[in-house]
Amino acid sequence: MEWTAWFDAPDYEFARQVLQRGIATIYFVAFLSSLNQFPALLGERGLLPVPEYLEGFRRLGRPSLFRWRYSDRLLRAVCWSGMAIAATLVLGLPQLGPPWVPLLAFLALWLLYMSVVNVGQTFYGFGWEMLLLEAGFTAAFLGSDQTPPPWPILILLVWLVFRLEFGAGLIKIRGGSEWRDLTALYYHHETQPMPGPLSRQAHLLPKAWHRLEVLGNHFAQLVVPFFLFAPQPLASAAAGIIIFTQLWLVASGNFAWLNWMAILLAFAAISDPVAHAVVPAIPLDWHAASAGVAGAPAGSQAPVPWLVVVLFATVLHVVLSYRPIENLFSHYQLMNASFNRWQLVNTYGAFGTVTKRRIEIVVEGTLDADPGDDADWREYEFKGKPGHVRRLPRQYAPYHLRLDWLMWFLPLRTVHEEWFYAFLAKLLEADRPMLRLLRHDPFDGGRPRWVRVRSYLYRFSTRAEFRATGQRWIRTPLYVAIPPVSLPAKD
Repeated sequence: MEWTAWFDAPDYEFARQVLQRGIATIYFVAFLSSLNQFPALLGERGLLPVPEYLEGFRRLGRPSLFRWRYSDRLLRAVCWSGMAIAATLVLGLPQLGPPWVPLLAFLALWLLYMSVVNVGQTFYGFGWEMLLLEAGFTAAFLGSDQTPPPWPILILLVWLVFRLEFGAGLIKIRGGSEWRDLTALYYHHETQPMPGPLSRQAHLLPKAWHRLEVLGNHFAQLVVPFFLFAPQPLASAAAGIIIFTQLWLVASGNFAWLNWMAILLAFAAISDPVAHAVVPAIPLDWHAASAGVAGAPAGSQAPVPWLVVVLFATVLHVVLSYRPIENLFSHYQLMNASFNRWQLVNTYGAFGTVTKRRIEIVVEGTLDADPGDDADWREYEFKGKPGHVRRLPRQYAPYHLRLDWLMWFLPLRTVHEEWFYAFLAKLLEADRPMLRLLRHDPFDGGRPRWVRVRSYLYRFSTRAEFRATGQRWIRTPLYVAIPPVSLPAKD
């Protein structure tokens, strides 16, 4: 056996297949989300136009294909290109060739999506954006079907899911007291940014169950991640616990691709023998089962030049890990932060505190000349965020509804955001690209004369209230957050 075989992990072929195809699938969804939403939110006529953003920064601090020129046409070309490359990886086509082919494909996805994120401003300021970028860059070095999976890269992916889980666990312990007194999930299912179809049922579970949920969360995020580095089958068992807990989060809410990425990354710790024992349909010897189909020397030993590339990527990750490790031990732990312009080896964490009350911002419009309380005010409805009290929330994740997410942040910060006033102006103009991002336009494409913004207190109805009224939400009006506004009169 040559010395290079020491870097091979032939028992992790199933893990590589899941990682490569799964991460590529999330990239496809991310580019699709941008294709459908970016022009209306950030395009040439968007709420926060990228051309104006670039003019304000003569030298963009982070790499992007748009740093010299932006157009909606170029943005669409980037998205379509990203979706095409991602689709080939999902089908496994680049993986049939030498390891350089999937390497270039994943690096292309990383660079294309980083170009979008780095000009996305507040609409792309979510932790799962940098998570996807880091995962795509690291997965680029997993090789192809012609070489065994490299164990240094698998360890780096395990290190990524460790930072994701352990960082989130520490943020909670250091955050609100509700995580320490085990009451966080008394509120979370009801106040989370975008509830799903099962969120109300999860909220109505007994409080004793919610306390067990918090304990289970602490165990899964603060203890289990260490066992990802243990020998088999402990590592696979730890990955299984993480996958199970993340599937519960998928079922009870909409967090874009955050939970799905955690699930995919956890597979880096699952070996073929364990996967085969759990699901016998998974081949025990993946290469032997697929070599005849591919017609290539599947599972052959990695060539030395490829190994050099893998070791270079490994050393790069190790060097860049210093700041995230330092952050984990800091009393002022940062949540979802990148320490380099390439967004590699980041720090992660979410929901250090839990909102106790759900305040919803509701936008209304009227055709009446007098915008008083007696006017015929009609509500605009959003696709994901709560609106009509009888409507069952839908499951959108891993698709990311960016406008709906930012609407959730408004009452936590302020409604007087630049993008939100621009949004109100688009409604007054009956801007078609913007209206397509909504679930319901009460004026069927017509222009309202006035719009206003109201705030409501929302809570899930009890079972008795639902039987009596059919309402899934009980809402109480609070105050007018922005009084009626209209477009300036034309001369």
